Amino acid sequence: MQLLTDWFKRHFSDPEVIFLALFLLASFAIIITMGEMLTPVLASAVIAYLLEGLVSKIQRMGVPRFTAVLIVFIAFLLFVTLILFVLMPELSRQATQLFQQIPAMITEGQRLLLLLPERYPEALSVEQVQEIITIIRREIAAVGQQVLSVSLSSVVGLITILVYLILMPLLVFFFLKDKKIIIDWALGFLPSSRKFADTVWHDMDGQIANYVRGKFWEIIIVGSASFVVFTFMGLQYAMLLGVLVGLSVIIPYIGAAVVTFPVILIAWFQWGWGNDFIWLSVAYFVIQALDGNVLVPLLFSEVVNLHPVAIIVAILVFGGLWGFWGVFFAIPLATLVQAVISAWPNRVPS
Repeated sequence: MQLLTDWFKRHFSDPEVIFLALFLLASFAIIITMGEMLTPVLASAVIAYLLEGLVSKIQRMGVPRFTAVLIVFIAFLLFVTLILFVLMPELSRQATQLFQQIPAMITEGQRLLLLLPERYPEALSVEQVQEIITIIRREIAAVGQQVLSVSLSSVVGLITILVYLILMPLLVFFFLKDKKIIIDWALGFLPSSRKFADTVWHDMDGQIANYVRGKFWEIIIVGSASFVVFTFMGLQYAMLLGVLVGLSVIIPYIGAAVVTFPVILIAWFQWGWGNDFIWLSVAYFVIQALDGNVLVPLLFSEVVNLHPVAIIVAILVFGGLWGFWGVFFAIPLATLVQAVISAWPNRVPS
């Protein structure tokens, strides 16, 4: 008991440390319990945080803040309009075509699987292949039922999206325009002495901003490069696959491995074991290699490095708690945890 008491006094004797601990716990509790209700507010705050960098750059050119906010906000609306009315319809069309072609792909896959017992009788039997085919059919049927359930609830989802399309731009605009007012109001609830929390925040602010903005540009660059290469080589569903490759960079290590399967499978079903398939595979792996060895070091040179195990654990934990946003911010949140743990013993006297 005395050991526990000494540990508590050593690490929680400073009121600033207690404040930071309570603040972090309260923030996590609010997001976990009310995150779904506050999704538009939280997402708008994140978008405003990302756009603030552009607003600050324009302000440094001598432009008044309100004018800078208007310029960035109009550019943001144009970007969203481009996604909604140019990118999304084409993605929907290609996804529909892909689903229509899946039965033919499954038939061809079954034919190839049934050839395996003839070529490798000592490794596989006809019964084992039939069992594999049955499992594949069962999984595809389950996926089909999930797609049907999603389509049946699409009316509610459409209404929610429409609400978000109206509500979120307004929130983003006011977060940008009234940034100082909102921050001053929030700081009014915090104690005046918070040097430890301020130090942690200032250390993390630049790193989080660099990571999130860098990840955004990584998605755009990798997705665009993949789309251009796939289109140039004549691969079907080039835009759909390019978007998937771009989004895969959100999840380090795992994302690239998962998205490789649809790219390679679609290329194989389209061309077979030909030169086109080989060149497409080489080009795809070159893109992945350039992303990991050139683009990532350039974009994330100022981000604190984390061990791969820590990154994977952060993705599993925060993704399980907050879904897409948890996955997207897994590394910044893990970096925040690391910064607090690293700073804690140095700040608190032993």
